Amino acid sequence: MRSIAILGSTGSVGRNTLEVLHALGDDFKVVGLAARQSIDLLEQQIRKFMPRLVSVAEAAAASELKQRFNRGEVEILSGPDSAIAIATMAEADLVLASMVGAVGLLPTFAAIEAGKDVVFANKEILVMGGSIVMTAVKRHQANMLPVDSEISAIFQCLESNRRHSDIQRILLTGSGGPFRKTSREQLEQVTVEQALNHPNWNMGAKITIDSATLMNKAFEVIEAKWLFDLSYDQIEVIIHPESIVHSMVEFVDGSVLAQLGVADMRVPIQYALTYPYRAKSPAESLNLIGIGNLHFEEVDLDRFPCLKHAYSAMAVGGTMPAVLNGANEVAVRAFLDRQIPFSRIPTMIAEVMHQHEAISEPSLDQVLAADYWARETANKCI
Repeated sequence: MRSIAILGSTGSVGRNTLEVLHALGDDFKVVGLAARQSIDLLEQQIRKFMPRLVSVAEAAAASELKQRFNRGEVEILSGPDSAIAIATMAEADLVLASMVGAVGLLPTFAAIEAGKDVVFANKEILVMGGSIVMTAVKRHQANMLPVDSEISAIFQCLESNRRHSDIQRILLTGSGGPFRKTSREQLEQVTVEQALNHPNWNMGAKITIDSATLMNKAFEVIEAKWLFDLSYDQIEVIIHPESIVHSMVEFVDGSVLAQLGVADMRVPIQYALTYPYRAKSPAESLNLIGIGNLHFEEVDLDRFPCLKHAYSAMAVGGTMPAVLNGANEVAVRAFLDRQIPFSRIPTMIAEVMHQHEAISEPSLDQVLAADYWARETANKCI
């Protein structure tokens, strides 16, 4: 039995992970849960899995949860540092990092420093602090196992061939989101409801908007660079509307390996949890005959400039990817709050990046300072 602590238990990845863990039965024990404020769902999770430690970021929500669930075997913490307590629990062998946004960086880094293996869905961990995080992973000989379907696909394709010199490039696939065929003029009129209507995946609001702008794919490019130790010109994004081929690796001899499967996030979650073994999946089997055709298209960077911004941020390096992420988080929230139009998201990010003087080899504190600066600057743009 392995013990697991879950950061972001009430989000889409956290919920699906708990579903997978329930199906795996006695192979895992949930010892810690961390959430922001969704106490109705969190209460259900506590009663079902009975973790020893629970954290709620917002104090008022934590207080209400304590009134509802007053049993001594479960301790409920609150405050911004409470997630770090979950991430560093002595009895946790494994930590799932699925908190949305920059807030997940410090708890995940703390888990790595505590010698935990990390199963991660939080792209911002490597987007903001890729060099710092991967240095800590190597120092502590920890495992970083991806949950995201495309990054998991690359991870699986490279299992049989880990010689770095054999990799020509990787091909990250993306569905193209709800606006794959939408003109630039039409993008000016996109509503929040339209942007939240993803054709293939059921995700949280922030990640769904990132998928609509292709920023989600842009983050995966940065994520792949650090996780697989690649240069950014070895990473190419292609549109694949069916979301069946989750990603591919091309080797120097021209061979291409691909990982295929149905669009069900429980599959890569389960593989990360059971690695290096596989278990029977809760997802349905892939029926290629029923699908019939698979299509691939080039990304239109004029309509989806967020991907272009990510390559620019990688080229500059240092604190620039953290600024990219911080500006994006503010812009997405402003769009969801109907303060700015959809087309303003990438232009606002570009404006913030243009004003930033990057630090080439930042400390963790300097990364966090750059993130704070980006948010303050982006809020002024609104």
